[in-house]
Amino acid sequence: MPQVKFDITITLDGYVAGPNQSVENPLGEGADGIHEWALKTRAFAEIHGRQGGETGANDDVLRESFENVGAHLMGRNMFGGGPGPWGDDAWRGWWGDEPPFRTPVFVLTHHEREPLAMDGGTTFHFVTDGIESALEQATEAAGGRDVHISGGARTAQQYLAAGLIDEMELHVVPQLLGGGERLLDNLDGAGIRLEQVRAIEAPDVTHLKYRVLK
Repeated sequence: MPQVKFDITITLDGYVAGPNQSVENPLGEGADGIHEWALKTRAFAEIHGRQGGETGANDDVLRESFENVGAHLMGRNMFGGGPGPWGDDAWRGWWGDEPPFRTPVFVLTHHEREPLAMDGGTTFHFVTDGIESALEQATEAAGGRDVHISGGARTAQQYLAAGLIDEMELHVVPQLLGGGERLLDNLDGAGIRLEQVRAIEAPDVTHLKYRVLK
């Protein structure tokens, strides 16, 4: 049965990005290395059209996260380009002309924009009428496969609080940021209950997967 899944790299003190995020510094101050475990893998190289990379537990976990995904969903900050109206020379994402998603991607935003078709099968759709609408559209586009929520933290918080995530995986890196954007803020009163599915110890990271109980 198709699921709504979410995974993200998080520091030991709960942050997914450092302070002062910007177009020039999208992960904020001090957070450049938190995804190093993924950048080293063969799976990461393959999805970006390159060769090489490490195999092993980290590679297996990253590769699994792309399996059976029929659509992606993300927030405006994850897509990037800064706040406000899109403008004439609109931002086209962080990933160049051929993003790694290769599926429809639904971007939550307050500002209307026509769909943006990219090379390799990725089309960005910009959704202005809320998280439920975005998920409905992504589910339909996924065609019976999973919907992957790609971030960032505020988007994950909204879907968690609404009870719309089935499974999430946290890639916990042994780093302390001390400030920035925390993943699990803004969830007071949501009553979220989790069941641990697995824990994988790997080089530079621990992968913790949870089922969200409904």
